[in-house]
Amino acid sequence: MLTTDELARRNAGFADGGTFAGLKLLPSGGLTVIGCVDPRVDPSHVLGLELGEAAVIRNVGGRVTPATLRMLGMLAKVVEARTGGSRTGATHYAVLHHTDCGITDLAAFPELLGDYFEVPAGGVDAKAVTDPRAAVAVDVGVLRRELPAGILVSGLVYDVATGTVEVVVPPERGQG
Repeated sequence: MLTTDELARRNAGFADGGTFAGLKLLPSGGLTVIGCVDPRVDPSHVLGLELGEAAVIRNVGGRVTPATLRMLGMLAKVVEARTGGSRTGATHYAVLHHTDCGITDLAAFPELLGDYFEVPAGGVDAKAVTDPRAAVAVDVGVLRRELPAGILVSGLVYDVATGTVEVVVPPERGQG
């Protein structure tokens, strides 16, 4: 088990490296990744992201839920505050789902998933929780409808067995 002493020791090595110095709040790569909390699928690692290059949001299944949309709305307000009203934050949102995701185990609990997605239990099937490729397409569709027009949105699926990422939904601008 990782202890807080071990975490502090590791942080000391990080702090000594100074790679955090001068980083801005807004992602330098103009990217926000929405991914899963699964420890095998850390978006920064599997996508080779550098510190400060992308914002990463993680939740169960990497899903675009109403709570995710509310969080994106809050982040947009931070961008507005930091830029004086211009939208120069993330210009590309990538949804990252993966194979062998634990959310598939929750398919047996439609009431729980209904609460998570804020839909009736009978509407959970439309969220495609058992198929990562279909689920990423569902979530990309939600973002393309809900984000301001012109924002790029794409969908990726990471294979936990091979370590490779497949572009399932190529980047396309949302309709807003």
